[in-house]
Order: sequence, then structure tokens, then C-alpha cells
Amino acid sequence: MDLAPKQSQSEQLSAQASTAEQRLKNFMQDVTGRALVMMESATHGQHGVATDLVQEAFIALHQSYAEKNTEEWYPLFYTILNNKLQDWRRKEARRAQPFSFFKKIHLDDDQEEEIELVDESTPNPSEFLSQAVTVEEIQQAIGKLPVRQQQAFMLRAWEGFDTQTTAQIMNCSEGSVKTHYHRAIQGLRTALAHLNPYLGGSSDEK
Repeated sequence: MDLAPKQSQSEQLSAQASTAEQRLKNFMQDVTGRALVMMESATHGQHGVATDLVQEAFIALHQSYAEKNTEEWYPLFYTILNNKLQDWRRKEARRAQPFSFFKKIHLDDDQEEEIELVDESTPNPSEFLSQAVTVEEIQQAIGKLPVRQQQAFMLRAWEGFDTQTTAQIMNCSEGSVKTHYHRAIQGLRTALAHLNPYLGGSSDEK
């Protein structure tokens, strides 16, 4: 006969909630820095807006997907974050264009001509580094790219998502991801070439 005291249902629920909160805390510690860099680049350095977007995405993740395992949280979080970013950009575009609520706002050209590309390997961001190029200079170069190129590069190169997952997060085709990603790498190499003689210019070799 088991004489050990049984946990009440409320105690079990409390323990589960505590575990979920600890997992979320660990997840936030891992992701926050990179997510903030991504959002600051996408919002042209508006730290307050970037912080709000990241915090809102964490809250939404916890509210809707607390039961998911941590690995599933990564693409879910960035999908939520991308949606919140696009909502913010639409509001900003409408604010900048009087009476724009009468027409559909087109943010980025995901319908731009897609290049026929083999799926490019994911570069390590350190390949852009030399003694002459700092992380801050890389971030500045990323910030000058179109937002969708920024997202494709950072999701692929910094977060390590494959093309299919990146397309799901960005809500676009895999062809668009490949195009944005390819052009982002070209743009970064061109922007940083004068600082780093090892980079060269364009990246058509892949």
C-alpha cells in the first residue's frame, strides 16, 4: 500500500505552471538578444518599438503555446514576431499615407522576380568578420537592407532555420526566401567589402 501523500490537482497544476514559466524564462534568455537586433534593424533603430514587439511575441507564445516543447517554440515565436512586425509596419504605412485605409498596403515586394537558385548553405555570421569589421558594422549593414532581406538573412544565418521553416515564418514562398536571402548576402558582402578585403564583392558562386 502506497502511504506517500498524493499531490492535489491544484499542486500538480501549480508545478506544471512553474515548469512552463521556467522553460519560458530560459527560452527568453536565449532568444531575446537576437530578436531585439532583428526588430531594431526592421524598425530603423527604434529600441522602444523593438522591445514592445519582442515582449508582445513572448506573451502571445506563452498564452497560446505553453504546452509545446521548447524546440517547437523557436519557429512559433518568430512567426508571431513576424506577424506583429508586419502589423506595426502596416500601421506606420497608414499613418504616413493619409486615407491609406481605403486601399491595401503593400509593405515589401515578395512578388519581386524570384531568382532560380539552389538552396544556399547557411553562412556563419563570423565569415563576415575580420579584424577590421565589427559586429556593430555588420548590424549597421543589415539595417540598410530591405526588411524582408534582413529577416531572411537573420532567420537563416543567425537562427539556423532551413528555407522551408523560414518561408513558413515569413509567410511567403520558399522561392522568395531564397531570393531575399541571396540578395541579402550579396548586399552585405558589397557593403562590407571596403572594410574586409577577404569578402570580395558579389556572391554568385553558390
